[in-house]
Order: sequence, then C-alpha cells, then structure tokens
Amino acid sequence: MKIKKILVANRGEIALRVMRTAREMGITTVAVYSSADRNAMHTRFADEAYEIGPPPSNQSYLLMDKILEVAKACGADAIHPGYGFLSENAEFSQKVTDAGIIFIGPSAHSINMMGDKISAKQAAKSYHIPMVPGTDHAITDIAEAKEVAKKAGYPILIKASAGGGGKGMRVVEQESELEEQMHRAMSEALSAFGNDAVFIEKFVTKPRHIEIQVLADNHGNVVYLFERECSIQRRHQKLVEEAPSSVVSPEMRKAMGESAVRVAQACNYSGAGTVEFLVDDALNFYFLEMNTRLQVEHPVTELITGLDLVREQILVAEGNPLSFTQDDLRIHGHAIELRVTAEDPTNNFLPDIGKLITYRRPQGHGVRVDDGYEEGMDIPIYYDPLLSKLIVHAETRDLACAKMIRAIDDYQISGVATTLPFGRYVMQHEAFLSGHFDTKFIETYFKPEALKTSDADEAAIAALIATHIIAEKPATDTSSTAMQAQTTSRWKERRWEHN
Repeated sequence: MKIKKILVANRGEIALRVMRTAREMGITTVAVYSSADRNAMHTRFADEAYEIGPPPSNQSYLLMDKILEVAKACGADAIHPGYGFLSENAEFSQKVTDAGIIFIGPSAHSINMMGDKISAKQAAKSYHIPMVPGTDHAITDIAEAKEVAKKAGYPILIKASAGGGGKGMRVVEQESELEEQMHRAMSEALSAFGNDAVFIEKFVTKPRHIEIQVLADNHGNVVYLFERECSIQRRHQKLVEEAPSSVVSPEMRKAMGESAVRVAQACNYSGAGTVEFLVDDALNFYFLEMNTRLQVEHPVTELITGLDLVREQILVAEGNPLSFTQDDLRIHGHAIELRVTAEDPTNNFLPDIGKLITYRRPQGHGVRVDDGYEEGMDIPIYYDPLLSKLIVHAETRDLACAKMIRAIDDYQISGVATTLPFGRYVMQHEAFLSGHFDTKFIETYFKPEALKTSDADEAAIAALIATHIIAEKPATDTSSTAMQAQTTSRWKERRWEHN
C-alpha cells in the first residue's frame, strides 16, 4: 500500500527529520503539538498541524487516543512515532494497527518481546546469542539472588526488566550489599515503570557499548548496517556516537552483525531496529537489549552506508521488500555524532533552560546538523534537553575528529549551557583518539575544571586582543584618510546587512 499521509507522533528534531524524508517521497505530513510547541519548527514545517494538549507530555505527546483521533480526522494512513514518547509502546502500536492505520515500526508482538529485558534475553538465548552470565528470568528471592551472584562472580549488576536510562539499576560489589540494593532497584523500577521485576547479570568491568543497526522487511529479509560505538555516556545515556567502531575487526563485525540478525528473527522483527551489545576488554561481546525504534544516533549509520533509514522504514511499512542484500552493503568513511544538549558539563551535566540568544549552525563539506530550534526560541523545561545532533563524515576517523572540532568551533550558541565544549574535549583526548576508552570515560578522564580553564584562557586572549586594539587606535583623527576609512567600514556593514 502506498502511503500518502503520515502523522508524526513526536516533536523537535526527529519530527522534522521524518517530515523532510516524507516530503521528498511526495508524502503529506501532519504534526501534532503541545501548546508549548505552537511555534516550533516541526509545527510550522508540516503540511498540517493540530494542537493536542498542554506542555506536559503526559497531557499531549503521550495521549494515544488523542493522537489517533487526529490521525483519523485528518485522513492519515500512517503514523511514525520517532523515538521516545510512544515509539516503543506496544499498546500504541496495536491501537494504530487496529484503527486501520499503518504503524511505521515493528508489531506490538516484537515490541513486547524485546521491550521486556527478560523475555528479550530468553529469546536471544534460544538463538545462541552470547549472553552475560546471570539470570534470564525475574528474581525477587534474596537467597536465589545470592546464589546467582556467587556463580556469576562479583561485582554484579541488578537491572530493571522493563526499563532503561539507568533507572532501577544497581552495581553490587559484595554480598553484604546485595539485599539492600535489590530492594532499592525493585522500588525504583516500580516507581519508574510500574513493574518491579529485576534480573541479575555479571557486571562487565571496562565495558564498551557497541550496537548493531538492523533493517528487516515483511518478507523475511534481514540485514545489518554495521556497528555504532556508543561508549561515551553520562548517567547511562549516550553523548558521542561513531561508526564504525575503532576496535571492531571485520571478523568481529560479521559475528556481531549475524547475531543481531538472529535477534531480529527471534521476534519476527520488521523495520529499523538496534541490537545493543556489551563488549569487554578482551573484545568478547554479549547481548544487552534491542531497541525497537529508530535511534537518536542513526545519522552516523546513514552517512557510512549512504542509506536514508527513515525512507527505508516507510518503504518497509508500505510492504516493499528490501531493495538490497547484505552483500551490497559497504562502509564508506567514518562518521561521528555529538548530542548537543542544553546541559552544563561543568556542573555534572545538569539541564539548563533559557532562550537561545545566539544560534548559528556550522556548515561545510561533511557537516550535518539535525535540530528543531532556531535563534530566539525558548528551551522548554518539559522535554528532553536535546537541542541538536551535530554529525560529521570524513574519509578517516582522524579526519572526522578534526572536522568535528572545526564544526564545534563554528557552532555558535549562547543563552544556555551546552555540551559543545565537552564534545571538543572528547575529540582532543588521547584516550578517545587512540580508541582506548570505555563507558567510564567521563568518570575516568573528564575534569570539569578543564573546560573552565579553557573558557578563562579564551576570555583572557580576547581581553588582550581588545586591549591591544584600543592601545593602537588613535584617540582622535580627523584626517581625510581616517574619515574615508570610517565611511568605507560603515558602508561595508550596511552592505552586509542587506545581503
């Protein structure tokens, strides 16, 4: 079935990202928005836009029935959920399908199976995917937990079955801490996800977080689009992603990719998804989980493969088979993404709010900015602090790092603190440049005072330059030459303004 109108059940940069591809495909786009996003870029870009509630997401972007009501009223024949919000909500996927509307994403069955970490582990285990030692079932009995922990070996990790983002997660170093941390993890999981189920696995020291992008159609075809390195994180959430990984060999890539394909087959997956792995310091990889949606970091995969993943999602949702096979895919160059968030890296990455007084995007060959903000806009307090994704692509990893530094320096943002200075710090750090880093990069290497020192140095240099200019400038000069120079300078300013 040819899709003619897509409602994008999301906001910000991902809503715009989906809409732009849809427009290129000749598909009409529909935006839904909260009252806080009345003048947002995605609201203005869409062919049609409908307000669905006040700013809090549980009163707007999470209202399944309201979104479906709009979709039916405007005649949308498909819904794209983006990422976050309802993108991995099996109930929403089923409701959309039951309403006779195409859900651009996997089935409710796939979301359910992979959304629960325990069922996902069981499915992966049945397909002989490498697993971290631990349990593949929910556990509440302390005595059983102690036996599992002893067998796996301390330290161990207690994880919420239904969650993500670090919630309901506890590292336990020794048996005396186990009971208290179990209760804390279960309580947090219940509060965050309405489900207190937890499981235990061996805590992998010095782990890397490497994920495989998969794409599947409804005709049994599944391919992997290589890996992304996502180990630079804060609070278990990614900040810097790159493709390919600097430590993955062709043999390891093939093994991880084929494992990811089997995970997708285990849940009869359709569309774009990501299989995440933990990799230890000996480069053994273990299944972590599957994200049944488009990832924030999907652009790095697009840049090294030349594919538009949103376009592929739409084509699959229309019922088309994949137009390429695994053998057709190649890695071209190297791509790096920095999540530019309204957070203060000098203050434990705490979110910042305010108005974007200055907002100028970097440009040039191999530089891409996916964003949803413009100069003068306010950063709402109700949503994720992501301002944009800054992505670069070059022939080699070293060239990509240099290009990222240049792009960061060209990216002008004032009014809120951002992660741009942190991104520059990463790109220049020996551990990152050498590829010898893991998910503890921030805890191990990052010192906030390094950014403060850099800012102070830049301010001192600027002050010295200003002092020098003032010292060199004559106090008064009424000569015809000086008057002519001043007139010419003013003319250039006016001419620039009119251009």
